[in-house]
Amino acid sequence: MILCDIGNSFLHFYYRGRIWKESKDKLSQKDANEIIIFISVNEQSTQSLLHSHPRCFDLTPLLSIDTTYKGLGIDRIAACNAIKDGVIVDAGSAITIDIMQDGIHLGGYIMPGLAQYRKLFSAISVLDCDLNLAIDLDMFPQNTRDAVSFGTLKSIILMIKNTSKNKKIYFTGGDGKFLSRFFKDCIYDDLLIFKGMQNTIESKIINKGVTL
Repeated sequence: MILCDIGNSFLHFYYRGRIWKESKDKLSQKDANEIIIFISVNEQSTQSLLHSHPRCFDLTPLLSIDTTYKGLGIDRIAACNAIKDGVIVDAGSAITIDIMQDGIHLGGYIMPGLAQYRKLFSAISVLDCDLNLAIDLDMFPQNTRDAVSFGTLKSIILMIKNTSKNKKIYFTGGDGKFLSRFFKDCIYDDLLIFKGMQNTIESKIINKGVTL
């Protein structure tokens, strides 16, 4: 059984302890005997997967979470299924923040990812510069590049800190490991979405004896 999280930029796979990503235009051949269980936020990439592998199963209809939030993305639902209490920060193309308490989703919000901040500033010619990810956030910037970098990172970090309060923070996603360095006693887990998928597979497929 191969798990697949289809995002806006890449398809992320998990199989026997290994994680890797592929683009929709360069999908590798998988063992035809292995079923790929997937979730997706990108229809074009989904079609690429379906055309490249004979056995695929969409887990989306089985994934759910106790929430009043309307339109919660399936990747966020999967991650929330992995955590009963805490703040989940998925830092990819966008940064999503979700708050879980006693297995209930209290709500969440979305911010641009680091690469998207960079694109936003590039629209203003004098601010078109690469981010300095090594900037000292305890010192006031003294040049434009550092000023842009400071504003980007500080806004993300302060929003997460203001949200988390005393809750444990769980980071995942491509920029999750980098952002986690600014927080004490947090957890970086690149398997978070896959763990949520596995929990659903166990509770709604395996334990009920469903055959795929």
